[in-house]
Amino acid sequence: MFTLRPMVEADIPAALALWQGLPGIGLRDADSPEAIARYLDRNPCCSFVATNDADELVGVSLAGHDGRRGYLHHVAVVPALQKRGLGRKLVEHCLTALKCEGIDKVNFWVKADNAAGLAFWNRVGGRERTDLVVVSIMLSDNPNA
Repeated sequence: MFTLRPMVEADIPAALALWQGLPGIGLRDADSPEAIARYLDRNPCCSFVATNDADELVGVSLAGHDGRRGYLHHVAVVPALQKRGLGRKLVEHCLTALKCEGIDKVNFWVKADNAAGLAFWNRVGGRERTDLVVVSIMLSDNPNA
């Protein structure tokens, strides 16, 4: 039995621990607890966690929007519970919340070598775009920003 609820600041340490322990998820310095707390404040009730009966975090989906496009970041489920629909439920909750905010399109990034991640996103309706290239401008000297 799992409970899905909106992610709150108190969930950040457990979410970071889950993300850090999974292959295919790349955390950057921009994923600090303070930065994630700011993101949650700017996007209340768009991100979700799944907890088990012992109230342990077993899944998380970080989502938000900029007023015109939605974004999903670091969707993850503990390995022992993957391929049971929990990741799909987390994504569905995020998409519903973003739709309620007036968002009609959601973007996300998947590492090119993350075959399992790409397969998951294809199963939940994601479509790979080959017409775009990610371009970044660094505003600091931090190569891990």
